[in-house]
Amino acid sequence: MLRMDSIDHRIISCLVADARSSYAEIGSTVGLSAPAVKRRVDKLLDAGVLRGFTAVVDPEALGWGTEAFVEVHCHGNIRPGTLRAGLEPLAEVKAAYTVSGSADAIVHLRAASIHHMETALERLRAVDFIDRTVSTVVLSTLLERPATPKTGG
Repeated sequence: MLRMDSIDHRIISCLVADARSSYAEIGSTVGLSAPAVKRRVDKLLDAGVLRGFTAVVDPEALGWGTEAFVEVHCHGNIRPGTLRAGLEPLAEVKAAYTVSGSADAIVHLRAASIHHMETALERLRAVDFIDRTVSTVVLSTLLERPATPKTGG
């Protein structure tokens, strides 16, 4: 695991705030040259601390504004890899998590409409090892924060 210092944390904070910042802009914030920032970013990428850079798109703008969180209960003991393999083909699955408690997993679904959500839930329930699901449709988003690194030294 890469040992990060306060400058690495500050670089990550800059990238979280604006991933389009140039190395020179980040360097002026953290007190390094652009080439030094690039070397550190490359090390953070190689170590897997930074997984990549992406655009954040409003799902409603793409027509996928209906979302639900679904508890997934499986037959018997299912390994996480098996669960993941069963969920990956479903395009509506935005994220999936193994969890403690009575459910085996929590799945975050996105769909274009309630009808589309119903179809996605039917396909989810048809996965051979899934016994039952408990769905909660999202009415509105109250708070959503991006991942924020600690800044410290």
